[in-house]
Amino acid sequence: MDLGDVRLHRSLGRVVRGGDVERAAGVREDSDLLLGERALGVRKNFPVLAHHVAMVETGAATSGQEKALDGLESAEAARRLEIYGPNELPSQRRTPAWRRALKAAGDPMALLLVVASATYLILGDRFDAWVTGLALAPIVLVSLVLEGRADRALDRLKRLTAPTAIALRDGREVTLSSTQIVPDDVLIVKEGDVIPADGLLLRGSQLMLDESTLTGESQPVAKDAVEDGAQRVLWAGTTLRSGRGTMIVTATGARTRHGAIGTLLSTIEAPPTPLQRTVRRFVTQLGVVAAISCVAVVAVDLLRGTAWPAAVIAGVSLAMAAIPEEFPMVYTLYLALGAWRLARDEALIRKLPSAETLGATTVICTDKTGTLTLGRLDVAAVEPAQGGVLRAALLASEETPFDPLEQAIERAARAADGAFAFAPLLRSYAFDPRAKYVSYVREEAAGTRIYAKGSVEGILDLTAPPPAQRARVEELNRRFAARRMRVIAVAQGSIARSTDRAADERALQFVGLLAFSDPIRPGVRAALDECRRAGVRVIMLTGDHPQTAAAIAVALGFDIEGVGAVASGERIDAADDAALADLAAHASVFARTRPEQKYRLVKALQARGEVVAMTGDGTNDAPALREADIGIAMGQRGTEVAREAADLVLLDDDFTTIERAVRDGRRIFDNLKHAFSYLLAFHVPLLISALVLPIAGAPLLLLPVHLVWLELIVHPTSSLVFEADPPDADLMRRPPRREGAGILRRGEFARPLALGTTLAVGVLALYLWQWSQGVPVNHARAQALCALVLGQVLLVVVERAPEQPFWRLPLRTNVTLIVVVLAAVASLIVLVYVPLAAAAVQFEPLRLGDWGVGLAVAALATLWHEPAKAFRGARGAAAGTGAG
Repeated sequence: MDLGDVRLHRSLGRVVRGGDVERAAGVREDSDLLLGERALGVRKNFPVLAHHVAMVETGAATSGQEKALDGLESAEAARRLEIYGPNELPSQRRTPAWRRALKAAGDPMALLLVVASATYLILGDRFDAWVTGLALAPIVLVSLVLEGRADRALDRLKRLTAPTAIALRDGREVTLSSTQIVPDDVLIVKEGDVIPADGLLLRGSQLMLDESTLTGESQPVAKDAVEDGAQRVLWAGTTLRSGRGTMIVTATGARTRHGAIGTLLSTIEAPPTPLQRTVRRFVTQLGVVAAISCVAVVAVDLLRGTAWPAAVIAGVSLAMAAIPEEFPMVYTLYLALGAWRLARDEALIRKLPSAETLGATTVICTDKTGTLTLGRLDVAAVEPAQGGVLRAALLASEETPFDPLEQAIERAARAADGAFAFAPLLRSYAFDPRAKYVSYVREEAAGTRIYAKGSVEGILDLTAPPPAQRARVEELNRRFAARRMRVIAVAQGSIARSTDRAADERALQFVGLLAFSDPIRPGVRAALDECRRAGVRVIMLTGDHPQTAAAIAVALGFDIEGVGAVASGERIDAADDAALADLAAHASVFARTRPEQKYRLVKALQARGEVVAMTGDGTNDAPALREADIGIAMGQRGTEVAREAADLVLLDDDFTTIERAVRDGRRIFDNLKHAFSYLLAFHVPLLISALVLPIAGAPLLLLPVHLVWLELIVHPTSSLVFEADPPDADLMRRPPRREGAGILRRGEFARPLALGTTLAVGVLALYLWQWSQGVPVNHARAQALCALVLGQVLLVVVERAPEQPFWRLPLRTNVTLIVVVLAAVASLIVLVYVPLAAAAVQFEPLRLGDWGVGLAVAALATLWHEPAKAFRGARGAAAGTGAG
């Protein structure tokens, strides 16, 4: 197609590329168009937005300027595709696998492994260097596999939701992928289509467009080719609810308004999660201790005349014993397993740390429509029940409806009469945007009939019923509205023959009312109650009127009795940051909200120290999703930009999935807490051994190969026991943990430190006694290490329940424990009795009595605390009985 010199949008495009956008187009800063920029606090020129505003204000490419609409030639379309690129939304650029691997390996925790490996390499110990270096592989691979899986799942969602389009190419209609659309393409759009690109309506009138993905407004917007300004502009990502038209494409891909907002997301960097900061701080502190201890040991050995290679090896062994090299592996493993569990519950984790952060959430800001409710209309009431209202409403609808209201009518009518058949359609009269009704003329056996449905006021004015009947209908309308229902009126009539709209519609008589509701999702109220019991505050966001929002909130169990419990979007706009923080502290419901207001709400809640989860599905929700501690996008109805911005994608769009995700996030943290307590306890004997033996002049008990085996194989494997433990019964009865709180509270360090110290004393006493008696070092080392590993197994057993004796926890609740115990014993047998393995770890075979001594030392050193736990439990039970 050639629109020639009339294409003002081309000349504007040249001005835009020159950069002087606002001056050339006379563009004002429209708050609606630039909401993404304003929400992100970025001051830039966005050419595509200015371009559209200019077209709206000047009325570019009006219908009088059009020539024949033959469409682009295929060759020209291919040339433009090369210039402008595919019509794809600007997804967050996926980080290449090698960069993600470097990022995982460059984490401060993983760098400790790199330093240890490099040290051994410098000392010429290539075996230990390679073993330590290879320990990075599980950390990197787990992160790559899980994040890659999330990216692939999002790609599948993208392909499933990618629309097709009907374009005019070479003078004929062709159906093609929306990615192939280019500027100046002429498209045919019809009811149900997702608009694939920004453009201007050239032909068509009384189109109704759903722009909620951009504006958050649920009410359809009328579009008309004969009007100027905004009523001609069609935005990418919006949905045509009714009508048919022809549009010319003015912008594709990143140049669309939809795409520009997605591009802005790159300006927001996701901060590290609270647990990431805690783990890094903990490991850094232990790293400092390790460095000081390493220098001290090397210095002492050199002063005593020890050869410098032996002194350095002793110092590095001490550093390895002190540095929790397995912490990053266990941390990543737990998050990965948590992400797998969440995926089974229809929650796709895009970034692993988010799996745990969910458990720290203190506030969930959730959309009402589609998350708390089913997001669809159902017929909730028919008045009068026996007056043919449903049949008349169905005959005033499309036979294959796309409009949600007509779909609801069809479901209800088919349920009432499964054998219903549509009468032949003679003509239909388009939706009247002023009176807000539509009518259909059909040929039936009894003659020609007309059916209409629409707003109560419009149908009442059209049919003019007696005053008494009108008063009853208006009262019913008020009652339904008070119950948060959407209400339409239905009319029908007989006509001799169809002539024109005005004449046909004079035959209409009032039939009755239909009331619709968006049903609350099953299980949502229980999930909301569970969140409240867990100390997680839920705020409902909706575009509804405050009274409607309040009625829905009451049905969902929200407490809206207090002052300011229901606030409007206007109050968000009117409030400064301090006032908004105060408003957010008291409101349970925000009505008449727009997507861009979500960003300010997130910032206000975070300013009060809250850990905020925010849901969203539209493109304009993306800045708020990225800024929130946990951004939650909808997988079914969410836009690609929203899904890319989110940390969590709900594959079922259901709030109950959020509640389950919070529960699982808390379970991850609890299990990590038990695992870290166990790892801390077991690091104590490693550290004491590496520190005491060089000072005492005794041979090292733990060589580097032993430390790598213990810290990167035995410990992470044993830690799986805690991950497999079921959640505590009171998991969702506790308040959220304080942001920034450590994995272990100050008082919780004493028990693992004490257990680790007694195990160290027992193992070192056994080793030094054997060595002092002239027992070969390799034999003494084998017996002491067997005692140490058996003690490690018992530490796993006792750390599963810090407040209960281990015998009160049935083994059947954790099969992994049995597997780990058997694996630990089997590995010891291999290392002790298989010659090649024994030579590698410098062991000698043990006698049966040696095993008995080792087991006795391990049991005495680790189980001494269990009777005290049993006594405290019995005393607590007795006190509870007495109080009862």
